[in-house]
Amino acid sequence: MKRLPESLIRDVVPPERECNDDRCPWHGSISIRGKATVGRVLSMKMTGTITVLVEYLQYKPKYKRYEKRRSKIHAHLPPCMEVSEGDLVKIVETRRLAKTVSHVVLGKVR
Repeated sequence: MKRLPESLIRDVVPPERECNDDRCPWHGSISIRGKATVGRVLSMKMTGTITVLVEYLQYKPKYKRYEKRRSKIHAHLPPCMEVSEGDLVKIVETRRLAKTVSHVVLGKVR
C-alpha cells in the first residue's frame, strides 16, 4: 500500500481489497493535494464516480451569524472501496480527472 499522510487517514477505514486502478489513492499513483472534506454519498449511478453532498457553514458579517450551505461534489470511486448510498465518506482534492471530477474517495469515515 502507498503511504498516505497520517492526518488524512486517521478516521478512515482502509480498503481490504487490492485494485490495479491508477487513480486509487491507496494502490495507484495519483497524488492528493488540497482540502479533505467529509460528506454523505447521494448517488452511485455513474460508472466509477459518486456524488457526495457536503454541508458547511458560511459566516455573514452583516448579520453576525452563520448560514448553512451545501454543495454536490463528484468524486472518483476506486473499485477497491465498498461504499453505498447514505454512507459518510472522506474525499480529497486531486488533479482534474474529468470535466466535473477533481476529487477522489479515501474511504468510509469510522
